[in-house]
Amino acid sequence: MTISISGFTFIRNGVELGFPFEASIRSLLPLVDEFVVAVGAGSDDTLARVRAIGDPKIRIIETRWNERMADRGFVYAQQKMIAQYACIGDWAFYLEGDEVVHEDDLATIRASVELHHGNPAVEALVFDYIHFYGSPQWISISPGWYRRECRLIRNTIRSYAPDGQYWLVTHEHKRPRNPHAALANAHIYHYGWIRRNEDMQKKLDQVSKYWGSDTATKVTYSRFDKRALAPFTGTHPQAVREWLRTGAEQELHIDPAYQPTPKENKYHFMRRLESLTGLDFSRKHFKLVA
Repeated sequence: MTISISGFTFIRNGVELGFPFEASIRSLLPLVDEFVVAVGAGSDDTLARVRAIGDPKIRIIETRWNERMADRGFVYAQQKMIAQYACIGDWAFYLEGDEVVHEDDLATIRASVELHHGNPAVEALVFDYIHFYGSPQWISISPGWYRRECRLIRNTIRSYAPDGQYWLVTHEHKRPRNPHAALANAHIYHYGWIRRNEDMQKKLDQVSKYWGSDTATKVTYSRFDKRALAPFTGTHPQAVREWLRTGAEQELHIDPAYQPTPKENKYHFMRRLESLTGLDFSRKHFKLVA
């Protein structure tokens, strides 16, 4: 039996806001049988660029965002589910517009799906995250950044998204819960926090209203807790390398006068506890069952 996988995402003003969405879509195309993209009406040529990828697996749904929805990212959930509800595969693989899959992981992901497909106790697969910060050479290792997340879920169970990041599962109309999951033994490369600083500021200026805020946070990459950074020692996915040259900050210089915030100090203390106990204090939206 052939196990089918749908890819899906949503995007709006991806060019204007500096998303590597074309690289994101291209990175997953070799794995999936279809790729559904919900493209919101915007002010740039994002729709044309998705069309220009020119792969017959891509199916586009044109949408309009609810501009009055300001409840903790629920407009993201709406757009995510518009795309997911259109998927017809046995499994549905969600990638955000700044997330990329490495070509070296594709065979491992397929093997993980085949391994767990016959076990109904496994509802989703969990990926290890690599969060880049400031430039392509640095990653965040703070427990304040989720280290693992579900990105591949059975498309035959009742699931929905409270926001763009994660899923909840319901059964027989009972209280929703986190998906029961297994490890995919693969990575998601998250590039949102290395896009050009001005593009990140435009992004926060534009979307903060969907998270219930009238004012966006001021973004300055140099003002960051250097204790929460580590050098990246791997290789970047082939699909995103051109964007890294043209759409990303190239160097990170931490302000030597910067003083970590109380929250950053808390996360640093948590990371020290992690090193002593072997525990992981980062937030999780899943329950490992296999």
